[in-house]
Amino acid sequence: MWNKLSSVALVASLAIGLAACSSDEGASSSSSTGSKSTASDYPKNNITLVAPSGAGGGWDLTARAIAKTMNDTKLIEKPITVENKPGGGGAVYMAEFATKEAKNDYVLMVKSPPILINNNKAEGNSPYGYKDTTPLAQLTRDYGAIVVKNDSAFKTLQDVLDAIKADPKALTLAGGSAPGSMDHLVGVLPAFKAGVDPKTVKYVSYDGGGEAVAALLGGNADVIATDASTIATYVKSGDVRVLAVSSTERLEGDLADVPTFKESGIDAEFTIWRGLFGPKEMSEDAKNYWSEKLGKMVETEEWKAELTKNGWASEYRNAEDFTTYLEDQDKVIVELLTALGMQK
Repeated sequence: MWNKLSSVALVASLAIGLAACSSDEGASSSSSTGSKSTASDYPKNNITLVAPSGAGGGWDLTARAIAKTMNDTKLIEKPITVENKPGGGGAVYMAEFATKEAKNDYVLMVKSPPILINNNKAEGNSPYGYKDTTPLAQLTRDYGAIVVKNDSAFKTLQDVLDAIKADPKALTLAGGSAPGSMDHLVGVLPAFKAGVDPKTVKYVSYDGGGEAVAALLGGNADVIATDASTIATYVKSGDVRVLAVSSTERLEGDLADVPTFKESGIDAEFTIWRGLFGPKEMSEDAKNYWSEKLGKMVETEEWKAELTKNGWASEYRNAEDFTTYLEDQDKVIVELLTALGMQK
């Protein structure tokens, strides 16, 4: 099953939701009353993009890249702000977005595969999923990375797997998403492929990649699974070493010398998508507005510069194609969680 998932789910990509909201009076916390706009005046208020995690992770960086590009290019002239709303690997804000902000055209959310995973897993799951949003666009493709402190005794991915085989509970794996969510899946996939029951691996979750890195550097985790793009800064500073990445081929830039899972003897790959989501009852005018603007944004030099800076690969799907893609991915995630014994 994992082979199938490696070539379907993992080659597919996990990733991102976005949030835009608010007038100057505080649209980010406004009720659904009067939040829709007409074609003639949208957007008439300021906009908020929500990253449902702490600062420094993939959702946060994606939201800020979108806001910066839209503002710098003047594609959207209304101010766009980014808000971090961590909790439950994205599940806490997802509940607010699906209910309180369901009709608020001025709040958007950045998300990735956890929008599917949290909705389908049995424990700690969210009752809300992508069907409780308006998918607007997939924007990027990223990969997972297995990371240790620079002074760690683990020099290769095989070293980590040998330690897990010897005693799965003696090693702490951490990530910036909830158990059964994206970082967890990236982290246990090599162990599963190496013949270890993934349910026996000790996993500790944090709210976002930034907090997971802090746990690693603070000695509260032995290994972390995170996004390849967000770890590059710590590689350059010399704080961490990346043992392997889940891409099909070696990456460029700061991670060019890092072997893939396959080069490390693990026949698997894992792709992470990220995209932007509007509220479930988003007006057609607002949806069309964002669809047009996002289509133009991905063609700008400013956006391409953000992709390069963050180490992201461009993978754009418009609202219709993104929705179809999510429907397919939702089925794959159910299979993935079933392999872990964590499905709803």
